[in-house]
Amino acid sequence: MRTIPFQVLALCGAFSTLVSGVAVEQRTTKHLRPVREKRGQDPIVGVKGAPILGGSNEAIVAQNPSQLQPPPTDAGTGVPNLKWSFSLSNMLLSEGGFVREQVVQDLPASKEFSAAQNHVKKGAIRQMHWHDVNEWGIVTNGSVLVSVVSSSGQNQLFKADQGDIWYFPKGQGHAIQGLSEQGAEYLLVFDNGDFNALGTTFNIDDWLVHTPPSVLAKNFGLPKNSTLPFSTVPKTAGSINPGKVGSEPLPKALAGELTGNSSYYFPGSKTKFTEAPGKGGRYLAVDSTNFPISKGLAAQIVEVDPGAMRELHWHPNGGEWLYFMEGTARGTVWIGGGQARTFDFVVGDTAVFPDNSGHYIENTSPTQCLRYLEIFKSDHVEDFSLAQWMALTQPDMVAQILNISVEAVKATKKEKQVIVKNN
Repeated sequence: MRTIPFQVLALCGAFSTLVSGVAVEQRTTKHLRPVREKRGQDPIVGVKGAPILGGSNEAIVAQNPSQLQPPPTDAGTGVPNLKWSFSLSNMLLSEGGFVREQVVQDLPASKEFSAAQNHVKKGAIRQMHWHDVNEWGIVTNGSVLVSVVSSSGQNQLFKADQGDIWYFPKGQGHAIQGLSEQGAEYLLVFDNGDFNALGTTFNIDDWLVHTPPSVLAKNFGLPKNSTLPFSTVPKTAGSINPGKVGSEPLPKALAGELTGNSSYYFPGSKTKFTEAPGKGGRYLAVDSTNFPISKGLAAQIVEVDPGAMRELHWHPNGGEWLYFMEGTARGTVWIGGGQARTFDFVVGDTAVFPDNSGHYIENTSPTQCLRYLEIFKSDHVEDFSLAQWMALTQPDMVAQILNISVEAVKATKKEKQVIVKNN
C-alpha cells in the first residue's frame, strides 16, 4: 500500500500545513449538508408519512435529513440515538479559555467513552491533574506544551502541534499549556462514560486547599512556623487558568525521561497515512503497535474523498466512538435482529456505534473531503470487511445463502478495501 504524509492530507482537512515550503491557508468548514436531492421539510417518503402540523426546527432538520426521511432500509426502534453535537454541550468558560464535554448524560449510549474539547489561550494552563481513567488526546488547532510525570519518577516535556497525539494511562500527573497566539485547541477522549464524575478527575489546587497547613509543612519539609508557600493557592478549583509561557527547562529526573516505548507522545503531524486499497481515501492507525504506551485506547484517523465511503465493516474488539473533524457524512448502524438506523454528521458531531454492529461512513459531499476519528477501547485497531468475508468464504455457500450467482461472489474483492471510491 502506498503511504502519504499527514501534511498532504491537511490540504483536505482542518489542519494548517506546509506543502513544498508554501503555507496553505486553513479552511473554515461550513456546517451545511450538500444538496444531493430535493427534499421537503416533512416526514414523507413515497406514500408513507404526513406533514408535521405542529412545527419543526428547520435548522436541525437540515442537518439530519435521514432522521426526518429515513431510507426504506431503516427498520425497528431498537437502535437508540447514537449521535451528539458538541454545539449542544454546556460551555464552561474561564479566563484561560473554555471546555465543553460529551459525557454519558449527554449521549446515554456512550457508556464506555466520553470526550472534551479544550481551548487554551496563549500561556493559559490546563492545570496539573490526573484522571482515574485513560486519556487520549489530539491537537486540532495550534500548538500546546505538555508536561507529564510517571509514577516511576520519569518525566517528559513535549510540544504538540496540530495532528500530534498523546496518551496518558490512568493516574499519570500532567498539565497542558497553550503556545499559539490565536490560542490552541485539543480533543480529549476517555475510556469511561463520564470522565468528570466525582472521584474521576483530580486537580492539584483542589487537593492542596483541602489539606491542613501543618500536614503540608511536614510533607514538604518546611519549618512548623514558616509561612507556607501554598497560602496563595486559589481557593476555588479551576480547570484552565491564565498564564505566561515560561523558559525554565524540564527538571532532570533521577529515573530519566520518558522516551522510546515509554513516551506518551506520538508525532501524528509527521506520520505518513496509508492510502486505502479501495482508492477512496487514506487512514492512520495509532495503537500499541506503533505507539506502545497506548494500551487502553486505540485510534484511527480516516480521510474519505468526496463521494467515497468507509466500506461496510464491523469491529470485533468493542464499540467505536467517532468524532467528525471536517466535512459531512452519513452512516447506517445495523445491530442485528432487523434493526437499523441512519444518521447524518457534520463538523463537531460525535457518535458511538455498539460493539460488533455493522456500519459504514459515507462522505455525502461531492467536493469536500471528510475527516473523522475512530476510537476503540482496545490496544489495537481491528475490523472485519463484509466484502472480504464474502470473497474468502466458499462461493457456493455464499451464493445459496444470499440467493445470488456464484459469479457475483467471485467478483467480490478478496483484499480489504477500507475506503471505497465513488464510482
